[in-house]
Amino acid sequence: MSARPARALAVTLLAALLGALLPATAARAGTVQGGRLDWGVKSSFQSYVTGPVAKGGFKLKGGAATVGGSLFRFHSATGSYDPASGTFEVSYSGGVTFQGHQKPDGVHELDMTVSRPTVRISGGKGTLYVDVSSKAKDTGEVSSRSQVPFAALGLGGVDMKGGASPLTLTNLPATLTEQGAQAFAGYYAAGAQLDPVSLSADVKDVKTAPAADPSQQQPTVQPDTTAAGTPRAPGAFTDAAVDWGVRRTFREYVTGSVGQGTWTLAEGARDGGALFRFPQGRGTYDGAKGALDAAFAGTVHFTGAHLDLKLGKVAVKVENGKGVLSADVTTGDGTKSAVALVEFDAASLKAEGGLATLAEAPATLTEGGSQAFGSMYKAGTEMDPVSLAIALDSTAKLPALPDLGSAALPGPASSASSSPAPLLAQQAASESSHTGLYVSLAVAVLVLAGGAAFLVVRKRRASAEAP
Repeated sequence: MSARPARALAVTLLAALLGALLPATAARAGTVQGGRLDWGVKSSFQSYVTGPVAKGGFKLKGGAATVGGSLFRFHSATGSYDPASGTFEVSYSGGVTFQGHQKPDGVHELDMTVSRPTVRISGGKGTLYVDVSSKAKDTGEVSSRSQVPFAALGLGGVDMKGGASPLTLTNLPATLTEQGAQAFAGYYAAGAQLDPVSLSADVKDVKTAPAADPSQQQPTVQPDTTAAGTPRAPGAFTDAAVDWGVRRTFREYVTGSVGQGTWTLAEGARDGGALFRFPQGRGTYDGAKGALDAAFAGTVHFTGAHLDLKLGKVAVKVENGKGVLSADVTTGDGTKSAVALVEFDAASLKAEGGLATLAEAPATLTEGGSQAFGSMYKAGTEMDPVSLAIALDSTAKLPALPDLGSAALPGPASSASSSPAPLLAQQAASESSHTGLYVSLAVAVLVLAGGAAFLVVRKRRASAEAP
């Protein structure tokens, strides 16, 4: 064996080792589908709104949730990310409305809604855009602005290039811009420090996404039949879902320092972040009368310190624009069947395109619901809104649940001035250390291969010189 083939063997071994050990290249430029953004807007503003002066509160919209008592969680990220340039532009769904200073006629002098946050990062600069509807502090004039450049994001030490999915950034400092100050109805001046922003985004590689099949663009409409193949009864349906979060403060109580508990979903129930989905609805719907009688699958079981409450066999009835949500209630004292828990306004339940929907209808606790919660809340207490979706034919698709993505975000920062600790940078450092290890191993293999080649050559020369 000559030295040249031996060296070729060493190179081959090195290439094979590097191919096997080096991590895969970061995700190529692609779309973002799924993820969450956690942001408290401004903690002092929250305290003012809910405090003894404004005597107000906030309401969540579009599937937004709360995290840790001080953050709002926006969901279902969509957008794009290019690892080569570091360009990132992603929007999140959901919103929050702040209201305070209620007048005798029920109108709030303080009334501001922040929704659809969008983060854009390019060229080392980051900006948070939001839709804002607000009432001016001094004049009371109402204005609505779309995608206002609300806050400048601090990106010190963050290299956006080369990130892999899921991409996560945590505790990015946010500073109110001039346009943001105007949209904030005059409560804060430009340059004010807002709460830091944390986000995650699932990046899908465009090149690996399946191409659309033109033959599947127009689905074939199948006869509306039951599982047995016979035509369905007039008004009957076999797919529906009801979304209900019970009550935001109740969920926070369960998982907080007092309740020290959790909840468990079973029998098909799903967690949408700020709500629970009870699926597989069966029943009848009369669009002319706006009447609904439906039963749903799924259970939610709340447990904790001095807490054991299970809700199952959820049902909804709607008549004359009024709805009632009931469930079997199981506590330590046994099970009560079909307890009417909340009443809600169902006047806007309408059918369109094979799908009947009701979005975030305000709901209040019944007397039976109050007893189910151990009188923790009085009858008439505002509970989480109720949403309904009923598929009236086989082509209709129920609305998707909020998509929180695959990456979990850490808890809230201790203060708005917390320094950024982007996972992207941590990931890069980790990959760097791993790459160093891989290179060291490769060098070792190369040295061993070179040693083998040297031994082969030496043996050949010794054979030639032997008598």
